[in-house]
Amino acid sequence: MSRPIRIGQIVPSSNVTMETEIPAMLRAREQILPERFTFHSSRMRMKRVTKEELAAMDADSDRCALELSDAAVDVLGYACLVAIMSMGPGYHRQSEARLHGRTVENGRPAPVVTSAGALVDGLAVLGAKRVAVVAPYMKPLTQLVVSYIEDEGVAVQDWLALEIPDNLEVAAQDPANLLTHYHKLDIKGIDALVLSACVQMPSLPSIQTVEDEIGIPVVSAAVCTTYQMLKKLGLEARVPGAGALLSGSY
Repeated sequence: MSRPIRIGQIVPSSNVTMETEIPAMLRAREQILPERFTFHSSRMRMKRVTKEELAAMDADSDRCALELSDAAVDVLGYACLVAIMSMGPGYHRQSEARLHGRTVENGRPAPVVTSAGALVDGLAVLGAKRVAVVAPYMKPLTQLVVSYIEDEGVAVQDWLALEIPDNLEVAAQDPANLLTHYHKLDIKGIDALVLSACVQMPSLPSIQTVEDEIGIPVVSAAVCTTYQMLKKLGLEARVPGAGALLSGSY
């Protein structure tokens, strides 16, 4: 491909983190590998992270997939984990198939990655059977996320809900706080730590630091989404300083 690879993202209207963390990882990859990327987004309305707003927002994702396929993006990422997980077990498969179908109908077929599917697939790639999770959501939504992960065959040993309903407030969290938050979790015997089960809560600067501290793989929804996007594109999943999953070993 002579032109840069086009990365499409369907993002909640109040999300500002996926359009910073995914490009940051792929820009870091550009420093060590030849491929070049451009980034393109379409937005669906959501301000507060409630089950009702998430369901209404998800209904808007078909329009976003069509808009991005108009731009002939090479891969399409659905950048809201909890919107998918709150719709019921396994919904990421249904969402990915439906949105891919929109791109096919539009004559510009593109593979679709959801951050929800990417997280559970990333844990599977790591062979993780037992994890601990940090999430910014209210407790009921966090419990839905935990149940969704467990329904995919991964035991959640412990979890921490920061209980922040406003999505912009989630984005305003200092990723350095995660260095303190994870100490509140029981991580003995886990196979991986999910440092942010939310693509809006910034975590990238802390992923490698915490992984180096605890000696086991540390991932986030954004890290797993980047991994899956690269795999769908047939590219090496290697990004420096983004944890084990993106080390090039998988």
